[in-house]
Amino acid sequence: MDYIQELRNIAAQNGGIIDNKTAAIHGISRAMLAKLCAEEKIQRIFRGQYIFADDIQDKLLSIDKRSPYIIFSHETALFLHGISDHTPFKHSITAPSGKVPSKAILDECKVYYIRPELFELGKTVLATPAGNPVTVYDLERTICDIVRSRSKLETKTFLSALKSYAANPKKDLNKLALYAKQLRISGVVRRYLEVLL
Repeated sequence: MDYIQELRNIAAQNGGIIDNKTAAIHGISRAMLAKLCAEEKIQRIFRGQYIFADDIQDKLLSIDKRSPYIIFSHETALFLHGISDHTPFKHSITAPSGKVPSKAILDECKVYYIRPELFELGKTVLATPAGNPVTVYDLERTICDIVRSRSKLETKTFLSALKSYAANPKKDLNKLALYAKQLRISGVVRRYLEVLL
């Protein structure tokens, strides 16, 4: 078997990332992955995740692939939606309460928790700057999250997000109102947007 070619095929289908499980399905053992790492043909970016040595790691994709119970939110969602032009120092994710992410995710990300029944509200998929699909909240859910967590955010980030949303021709005020009602922040969202619209 041509291990390198097989791994290149896996990487091509997974945004450049090779994980233990997918490699095993294709007949490539962890021992072989360790050997290829030692030969510097691939490099380990996280436990069970590898990329080719000459590839650039897509950090967002790496985080996204680690758990089905996380969704990019808040500052990271603003960045992915193009509302914020700076990459967050620490990525923000939301998890359902009761599902604590791994220690590695807790170390790397700012984690917000939400009731499980509201976890998937506004869930969508967007491309990272490298072009790989990741799970993120849609724009209206992101604005609701920003309003809900305003005391934990920089004032500049908060106000800039609201101004950008108010000026965005693709905004969906009906959807925003629906989400705000479900998240029990209708009055607060209305108060902020009345000033900007």
